[in-house]
Amino acid sequence: MLMKRIAILVSGGGSNMQSIVDSANSGILKGFASVVLVISNKPNAYAIKRAKDKNIKSICIERKNFEEEKSFNDSILKELKNAETDIVCLAGYIRMIGRDIIKTYRGRILNIHPALLPKFGGEGMYGHYVHEAVIKAKETKSGATVHFVEEEYDAGKIIIQQEVEVFENDLPEDVAKKVLCIEHEIYPKAIKKVIEGQVVSCP
Repeated sequence: MLMKRIAILVSGGGSNMQSIVDSANSGILKGFASVVLVISNKPNAYAIKRAKDKNIKSICIERKNFEEEKSFNDSILKELKNAETDIVCLAGYIRMIGRDIIKTYRGRILNIHPALLPKFGGEGMYGHYVHEAVIKAKETKSGATVHFVEEEYDAGKIIIQQEVEVFENDLPEDVAKKVLCIEHEIYPKAIKKVIEGQVVSCP
């Protein structure tokens, strides 16, 4: 099997990006995939430093430098193609993905969401907003979901999910810590499932 080339889109710290890179270097993705490109829409994203530390090509593409959303996404798509990307992974990328990117990589573009979809998904539901909603709803379970990316937020077919317990006295920060731990565990597993053809997106 040929090694799959992964590009990662990030907006923040990049801990999930790091878990994918580490897995490709010495974990379950070793021999299956390599991370060849990291794109951030934030110039001060710590993920950029993480990528540089691992000698991975990193690029910052900011929305403010483009007159329209389409040209912004076209620039991202050009970089993905130039890197001969096989799989695109969103890792805390806080922007809607352009339709042309989704069309080009449909079935090969993944996202991780810090909740048990379809609960607590959709526009505006990311990061601490998700965990606050979980606590407010008095949920006893939360978790993380890796899914295929489609045009609608968090609506793509689920690849893998894992639960964590939410206790009565938990704060959103407590839930966030528990969920992040399992995110790092399940994202590489989901990527491997896709590479091996164990799960495919809906036609």
